[in-house]
Amino acid sequence: MSEPRGGGGTQPLPVIEQSEGEFGQSASAAAYDPLPTLSDDEEKAARFWAPRRVPAALVALVVLGAAGLLLYDVVAVRADHPAMHWRRELARQLGSRPLDDTAVLAGAAVAAALGIWLIVLAATPGQRGILPMRRTHSDVRAGLYRGAAAMVLRDRAMDVPGVQSVRVRMKRSKVDVRAVSHFRELDDVRGDLDATLADGIRDLGLARAPGLSVRVARPGRKG
Repeated sequence: MSEPRGGGGTQPLPVIEQSEGEFGQSASAAAYDPLPTLSDDEEKAARFWAPRRVPAALVALVVLGAAGLLLYDVVAVRADHPAMHWRRELARQLGSRPLDDTAVLAGAAVAAALGIWLIVLAATPGQRGILPMRRTHSDVRAGLYRGAAAMVLRDRAMDVPGVQSVRVRMKRSKVDVRAVSHFRELDDVRGDLDATLADGIRDLGLARAPGLSVRVARPGRKG
């Protein structure tokens, strides 16, 4: 088993779980320590917040249109003009329909769902596709797209002898690797993938090192 390179000395790469199934598969989940950052505050790098221009623009347009229409109708009534039909009809419906009416409940459910959606958008950062990177300078923030990170790790995995094909799924807290090996022992290929991908994840410079799950199998029979 290889030893990771880090600023705080070398430590062996522990294997949490490894198994070889009866169907020609080898799997492991490896854990390792991320490279140190400048300080504890920088190690806990926050995610990037999405601008969310489209939801904000839609809400602003709806509120602006409704407020403008209502203001125009109020001014028209003050000028001794009749109120718009929609406002008279809305007032009549609200005054005649009971609270347990289906239309009232449906409207309340839609309004509540929209409100919850807006609250979630306002309280969560979004940008799940961007992984924060370590901050080597306090005034610089960098991020790495998950697709680009997965591509880099896939190229690393394809350099391991015995790997015929590999699929890498880069999640926020875990790297899921599925490889196919056409020669060499599966445990040997899996061990090399553990070491190679662990080094590759460290080289990505992520602020929060994800876990690593590797599975290696033989190619399926043709025909």
